[in-house]
Amino acid sequence: MMENSPAKEKKEIRRQMLIKRDSLNAEERRRAAVLLTERILGHQWYYRSAVLLAFASYGSEIDTGEIIREALKQGKKVYLPRVMSAEPEQEEFYMDFFRIFTMDELRPGYRGIPEPSPESEKYVYHREEAPDTLMLMPGVAFDRYRNRIGYGKGFYDNYLQDKEGLQLRTIGVGFQCQLAEQLPYDERDIRPYQVICV
Repeated sequence: MMENSPAKEKKEIRRQMLIKRDSLNAEERRRAAVLLTERILGHQWYYRSAVLLAFASYGSEIDTGEIIREALKQGKKVYLPRVMSAEPEQEEFYMDFFRIFTMDELRPGYRGIPEPSPESEKYVYHREEAPDTLMLMPGVAFDRYRNRIGYGKGFYDNYLQDKEGLQLRTIGVGFQCQLAEQLPYDERDIRPYQVICV
């Protein structure tokens, strides 16, 4: 089966963006992490939120550690994603969010990504509580129209599909070099409501 054009295009953009992101030096990474932390902690959505759905940085992703630690210190409920298998021994995966109390709880999970325990409290979406929640979304590329290219598995698109209230409280985060002029997209893609690339 041939790949359709947008999928092929996304694959190539993903490859190029990861090369750019991987080539950032330690000082550029440190500076961007500080800037992102300031932008998020000073954001009205963060300020008003009781719940933070974040992600533990992996590989060359922008560092979210300080944001998570600060949210925990401030008494916010913090949930991080864990990739789960639909059926044992099957290649079908989905994502859920589980609560953490310290970063030390995280263990390497899907593809080595630091993940919370599935024994912890699972985040349950309630539409009326969505305005009190902020989700930070990772990605490989973003554009000025809020389009996002992830890692190709559709975990965030699938997770947010039936959570319209939460879609209004999402911020895609990354480095400045991950910002493109315009990205290809299809109707199943869910845009973050804001994008902050520093």
